[in-house]
Amino acid sequence: MENEAVIPAQVRAWLEDSVLRPYISGFSSDLEHKRYAVETRCHYLSCVGHFAAWITQQRLRLQEVDEQSIARFVAEHLPHCDCPPPVRRSRNEIKASLAHLLYALRASGVVAKERIAPDPLQTELDRFDHYMEEVKGLARNTRRYRVGVVRRFLTRRVAARSIVLARIRPRDIHRFVLGEQTTYTQGTIKLLCGIIRNYFQFRAFTGDSVQRLLDVIPNVARWRLASLPETLSKLEVQQLLDSFGQPSRAAKRDYAMVRCMTDLGLRACEVIQLRLSDIDWRAGTIRLAANKSRRTDVLPLLAETGSAIAEYLQMERPQTSNRALFVRHCAPYDKPIKANVVRKAVMQAYRRCGLPYSRVHILRHSLASRLLQAGSPLKEISDILRHRCLDTSMIYTKVDVNKLSTVAMPWPGRSL
Repeated sequence: MENEAVIPAQVRAWLEDSVLRPYISGFSSDLEHKRYAVETRCHYLSCVGHFAAWITQQRLRLQEVDEQSIARFVAEHLPHCDCPPPVRRSRNEIKASLAHLLYALRASGVVAKERIAPDPLQTELDRFDHYMEEVKGLARNTRRYRVGVVRRFLTRRVAARSIVLARIRPRDIHRFVLGEQTTYTQGTIKLLCGIIRNYFQFRAFTGDSVQRLLDVIPNVARWRLASLPETLSKLEVQQLLDSFGQPSRAAKRDYAMVRCMTDLGLRACEVIQLRLSDIDWRAGTIRLAANKSRRTDVLPLLAETGSAIAEYLQMERPQTSNRALFVRHCAPYDKPIKANVVRKAVMQAYRRCGLPYSRVHILRHSLASRLLQAGSPLKEISDILRHRCLDTSMIYTKVDVNKLSTVAMPWPGRSL
């Protein structure tokens, strides 16, 4: 058994007396291969030992170890556990360790893969997602959000039954989009109405008669370019970048990611999709493949951005087989980071320098504002931000105070 020296004697006894005994060595080796710290592997083995003692007491066969038995252990045993020390009872830690165990057992072929019964709701959502991708050409994150909204809507209306549109009443739509337990903002109502309308358009596309439902979706009066975009001033951008001078495990990675957003206008989803091969150091360019506009774009790699990325690659990026540019700095190392890692880095930077912001997209707005103030044409800004429509960039003209002042009319009775 791997790492026997770090496994308490009681845990070792639980493991050796259980049906899991032949597979613990492989389980521990898998954790070591994924470069989990010795202390973490010890904790995970202790959690598995606790579970092993329980399945021995319950006289479960190895083939009966699955999601259901783990759920029983967490729900029934843990709240009343009186097992002797050094037992571990943290729900999150136990769930994580047993998920690894189940993966190892299934990889060994001793436990059958989870059988998922056909779900009418999931089938419907998969069809809707395919429609949005192939017919509407929507980006993955947009589709994922819309699928989540439609899931909530249908789950409350049809439960686990098949999707029957005749069961949906106009009042069901009104209650959902207007808010059943809270009051939605005008923007949220408009967004929900658009998503539900999109879903019924999909059903109409497949041949269903849904005009009666489309007719009752409220039309929300909210002008598309009525609001002003939030932007950071040059001073605030510099404060944000300077805040990464504090030492931390991933300071250089986070700094390089934020430079990509402030200097190039990248979205969080585009940052995590960057690959090592996307950077052409000789040509000084960076390639964005399969982004929101569903096309490949090539942008100039600014000196400051390139220096930040190079310093991260040389001094901080861990050794990994993952070809993503920005990778995890904790086990499992060979899995790519997700967009929430980028957002967290920005949020923490906001807090460090005392900026009262909560949205990552502000960095794109700020870049557009700076370019406009520097005299860049609107078409050039639209190309840099990779907008599919020039109208999307029009909102930034409202924050160019200097140019707006030249066309301002004097207030009646006063002169400018």
